[in-house]
Amino acid sequence: MSYYKHHIFFCTNQRDDGSACCQNFDAKAMRDYAKQRAKALGIAKGKGSVRVNAAGCLDRCKEGPVAVVYPDNVWYTYVDKEDIDEIIEEHLLNDRVVKRLKI
Repeated sequence: MSYYKHHIFFCTNQRDDGSACCQNFDAKAMRDYAKQRAKALGIAKGKGSVRVNAAGCLDRCKEGPVAVVYPDNVWYTYVDKEDIDEIIEEHLLNDRVVKRLKI
């Protein structure tokens, strides 16, 4: 069993050449929001909890912005904070994949 129940990584990569990247969609702010929400919900407290992290390029830039939940290996895209809330509520809290955001 892994240390965390769920570990979600948000790609926050910024490409200097102007090509597609997750940071073009304010991915760092979305990661910060998810981290804040997880803490506020009390689900980010060590072993058996949820961990929210930034990642470098996850190499799915054209599908971005992207986040991946481990150990479930579920990849998501999102548009706004409401999408992040849905991923947190459904997947991270209730173990239900959000099919409409899955890539």
